[in-house]
Amino acid sequence: MNKKLININYFIFLFIIALPNTLNAGDIFDRGKQIFLGDGNCAACHTLQEANSKGNIGPNLDEIKPGIARIIHAVTNGIGVMPAYDGVLSTEDIKAVAIYINESTN
Repeated sequence: MNKKLININYFIFLFIIALPNTLNAGDIFDRGKQIFLGDGNCAACHTLQEANSKGNIGPNLDEIKPGIARIIHAVTNGIGVMPAYDGVLSTEDIKAVAIYINESTN
């Protein structure tokens, strides 16, 4: 694993644990689903069985089963044709959608 990837993963780990948990686990999951279907507009491009979404522009999340750190990185910075949501969604919202996708696919 290269040094840059290790540094990014370390930063994402710190990002996750440094966020205050103002919601309980069920509330975070529900908030993540709300963002996936609404403000994040994730369902327009991604397939996710739990959300009943069938987008085919981005990867099928049920198939790739991304980890929380990978989701946070992609949502925050954008990837491929996916735009960055840093500044569009709060850090709490990005964390919530990452937890929602991760729990829905694993």
